[in-house]
Amino acid sequence: MNTQFRKGVLEICVLTLISKKDMYGYEIVQNISKVIEVNEGTIYPILRRLTKEGYFETYILESNEGPARKYYKITPEGIENLNRLKSEWYEFVYAVNTFLND
Repeated sequence: MNTQFRKGVLEICVLTLISKKDMYGYEIVQNISKVIEVNEGTIYPILRRLTKEGYFETYILESNEGPARKYYKITPEGIENLNRLKSEWYEFVYAVNTFLND
């Protein structure tokens, strides 16, 4: 997938995943990687920025499979942002499809 396309959709993908359930960083990378080629070095800066902007809260849980994990939980502000981004995405896709189908 084109790098510019990928950059534009990763934030909405991360928000969508975490809106469904709390997740830790590597789990997010694994889920997105099933559909879009991505690595940890791309996702963690997005997680830090979205947390700093108040869209996620974090908490630590001990793990039976290794060190404690930092989980991300979406905030009400994060839900509002996700809904706004989804609306913008659908408008954008509609506009692009209009050009492609002419």
